[in-house]
Amino acid sequence: MATWSNFNLQNSASPLMEQIIFFHDHTLIILIMITILVGYLMINLFFNKYINRFLLEGQMIELIWTIIPTITLIFIALPSLRLLYLLDELNNPLITLKSIGHQWYWSYEYSDFNNVEFDSYMINYDKSNINNFRLLDVDNRIILPMNNQIRIMVTATDVIHSWTIPSLGVKIDANPGRLNQTNLFINRPGIFFGQCSEICGANHSFMPIMIESISIKNFINWINNYS
Repeated sequence: MATWSNFNLQNSASPLMEQIIFFHDHTLIILIMITILVGYLMINLFFNKYINRFLLEGQMIELIWTIIPTITLIFIALPSLRLLYLLDELNNPLITLKSIGHQWYWSYEYSDFNNVEFDSYMINYDKSNINNFRLLDVDNRIILPMNNQIRIMVTATDVIHSWTIPSLGVKIDANPGRLNQTNLFINRPGIFFGQCSEICGANHSFMPIMIESISIKNFINWINNYS
């Protein structure tokens, strides 16, 4: 989860988020190199005394400053396209979770099981209970098995919402009358937090998402006890 003074991306809990972080670092290095080069050239322009009043064109230098940016863009575009296709790929999901956005709470349905559905509201912050996370805790958590492909279907009933879990690399719009699909693969146990990421009204800040990742054995026990 996000903590104080943390300007970096959250620690990944899925293979796709790891790839997103690698791509971010790769692109950032390229941008830093470009910034240093351009900054160096600009400072040099200020402090040198070179003058060429008769320079009209320089085909070689123009060729160089066209080809080098093209190669740089290719180095950014290829990993980016690979990642885009990886994010959309969905292979043999074990279970399907349907997430429905409302003003201002989420409701969830486990489509593969009978009558496993619930609403998830934010819990009021209680200063006496130090185990609660302010504005992030909910009364009914999403329980999901780790190390399994999970399909998420997202929609809304009223206005546009956005279902987002930063540590899993998931951000998908919930549009009324439309069903959007994405996939999850959680590679460790734990509790992961998210929030609605599309302005949806007065209480937009108060509809958090909370996922608890557990082993498949414990997940089956939870399903049996829920039913």
